[in-house]
Amino acid sequence: MSSSFSCCAVGVSENSPLKGNENGSVFDEPDSSVTTFRTLLDAEITPETIDFFVSDAHGDPDCPSQGFSSIEQALSMLRQGKFVIVVHDENEDAEGSLVMAASLATPQNVAFMVKHGSGIVSVGMKGEDLERLNIPLMSPENEDDVSAPSFTVPVDARFGTSSGVSASDRAKTILTISSPDSRAEDFRRPGHVFPLKYKNGGVLTRAGHTEASVDLVMLAGLQSVSVLSDIVDADDGSVSSLTNLRKLALEHSIPIVTVSDLIRYKRKREKLVERTSISSLPTKWGLFQAYAYRSKLDGIEHIVLVKGNIDDGQEVLVRVHSECLTGDIFGSARCDCGNQLDLAMQIIEEAGRGVVVYLRGHEGRGIGLGHKLEAYNLQDQGHDTVEANLELGFAADARDYGIGAQMLRDIGVRTMRLMTNNPAKFTGLKGYGLAVVGRVPVMTPITEENKRYLETKRTKMGHIYGSDIQGPLLQKTKCPKNLLYKEKLQFDMK
Repeated sequence: MSSSFSCCAVGVSENSPLKGNENGSVFDEPDSSVTTFRTLLDAEITPETIDFFVSDAHGDPDCPSQGFSSIEQALSMLRQGKFVIVVHDENEDAEGSLVMAASLATPQNVAFMVKHGSGIVSVGMKGEDLERLNIPLMSPENEDDVSAPSFTVPVDARFGTSSGVSASDRAKTILTISSPDSRAEDFRRPGHVFPLKYKNGGVLTRAGHTEASVDLVMLAGLQSVSVLSDIVDADDGSVSSLTNLRKLALEHSIPIVTVSDLIRYKRKREKLVERTSISSLPTKWGLFQAYAYRSKLDGIEHIVLVKGNIDDGQEVLVRVHSECLTGDIFGSARCDCGNQLDLAMQIIEEAGRGVVVYLRGHEGRGIGLGHKLEAYNLQDQGHDTVEANLELGFAADARDYGIGAQMLRDIGVRTMRLMTNNPAKFTGLKGYGLAVVGRVPVMTPITEENKRYLETKRTKMGHIYGSDIQGPLLQKTKCPKNLLYKEKLQFDMK
């Protein structure tokens, strides 16, 4: 069985700022140090190219990580007064916590936590409730270390308890803490229940179990106070492995969710940015409308450039571009970022309609400028771009596109033709009320300096240097004919 796949490589027009620059041109005959993407396409297009558009479930923020329960399943269990196990991610050594709603605590549930946990039962709660109940922090908060949990003085309920250590006493204390009618004089200090201060913003500010537990009970529509206890191995008291956590979950019908899934769930539902200003912006490519946004999470400002009328929000040509100071501003030859941005702006200008989203804070695929320069040193020592990030202790790609998706929604985009070679951008934009209905590859010159970088992105990060665009579909991108290669590449796949 054979099928035909057409690839239209998007290049630059005769008057492009890229044409004739020191990195060469996608149209001119290459010199000995420059290779065009057409050569790469001839050699490297594979059947995987047509799988760029994956299933609707893949990339949906509501779809749980493989082997874990959904956030909705966890919320349902919490509303019933049952347990949820929270782990940070899918790693085998990820610590797990038993979590339940404080307002629904019972002596039986507390006894279960003590049996399977460390023996320490904690309560996650907001700062304003700690102040209302006069429960002070054990030590001042370290504003420079947002990852550190905030421990407070442990308490017991003053009324209805004896020593405070029994399961029934601790359940009473937990219920008293969760009551909005409780007062500071209702507690003895120190005690046997350990309140933990929840950081405002929850897992979007600090990806910890305290924040995850409080976020979950709030999403379940319950009082914003959680109960949590670290799960330990019954034999040696060590932190329980993910394998053992799964056994416990299966035995007692407890859903397991990850903090990373909860982060995606919240990012979909909470407004992460606010529009701050709009202005016309003349550029070397043409006149655009500039929209400035500020992140509510970290204060970083982003910009969206709009060309033409996109009021219908349909099939808008879109480039979501991650900040790259070295490439975008200084013309670094190590990457193709500056050339991609230049090409995207020109294509949208000549198309007369489209959007460029410029995401700041994405330097070095999310590791920051200084670390990116360290990664360059590692690359000079023989590491590729992925290995260098991992060697520095970072993910291969730490970027999140949720804020970009929200900005696109805010300006009215609903369906788009995405200008990218990166499948992660496609999956990262799904699930926010947006649909990617087509893809336009962004083809820029290959040089001696960037060819290993581009090859690593293809082989290790799944970047695809082809197109799903067929003849009639291509016209809907409104790309002028002089932006296309003079020949359409045809591939027969057996």
